[in-house]
Amino acid sequence: MEWPNQARVAVSIVVNYEEGSEYSLLDGDAQRETNSEVPSPLPLNERDLANESFFEYGSRAGVWRVMRILKRYGVPATFYCCALALERNPEVGPAIVQQGHEVFGHGFRWEEYYRMSRDDEREAIRKAVESIQRTTGERPLGWYTRYAPSLHTRELVAEEGGFLYDSNSYADDIPYYAEVKGKAWLVVPYSLEVNDTRFWRGGMNSPSDFYQTLKNTFDLLYEEGADSPKMMNIGLHCRIVGRPSRAVALRDFLEYATGFPDVWFARRTEIARWWLEKYPPGQSRTERLSETCAAF
Repeated sequence: MEWPNQARVAVSIVVNYEEGSEYSLLDGDAQRETNSEVPSPLPLNERDLANESFFEYGSRAGVWRVMRILKRYGVPATFYCCALALERNPEVGPAIVQQGHEVFGHGFRWEEYYRMSRDDEREAIRKAVESIQRTTGERPLGWYTRYAPSLHTRELVAEEGGFLYDSNSYADDIPYYAEVKGKAWLVVPYSLEVNDTRFWRGGMNSPSDFYQTLKNTFDLLYEEGADSPKMMNIGLHCRIVGRPSRAVALRDFLEYATGFPDVWFARRTEIARWWLEKYPPGQSRTERLSETCAAF
């Protein structure tokens, strides 16, 4: 197995653009969104203006800071886009595309697809795709459900037409194929470990923790990549890593990682297309690894 130009590791940076799509009493939801980083004293059926402002920061300031850092290092990213968030901040979608990043399907808003009927979920996916295409000018080719996917999600995405792959998996360090109705379907796995949500959900206390997590992951995958190339996923959120102190950790990591040879910073669809072309369905992972080891 190999990446372009014999890269040891493919680095996929994912920026979740969600702010404005979270649960909100103003949008008719039964309860507002919570923020575990700064717990609210108010009941869930009452607005918390302070909590709302934590989310709003991502769309007002965080997204632009993240894009400036990516531009500084010439690193492309994939933006997991909630369609409603783009509708509510119409400057963001065009900026994502103009700066060379990829738009990716992440739902119309924060919706629990596993609670939906099959037909309702199909319609929700179509609604998100149509909206994202309208606000950015590009159709998303990949899909990732914000909450747990339903038992039908992968099948619906594969049936929809226009999608190349999904990322509803955390099962590997490289892409792989899953079976959908007797046919091979590409999965480009994601990560909740190398992900800034751990600031809000627990397990990460400081920007230095985040930097060390990024560096440790990169270092080991780069080392292993000498024998069998790997993929590194980095999950970011504008309301979290977009804060100045945490953005420094992202900046410092990119300064570090871009100093290495044989690293491919890639959009997820680039990774998917490479895999589909070079390693089409029918070749097992064991066979791929055997060929790679034989080459060294």
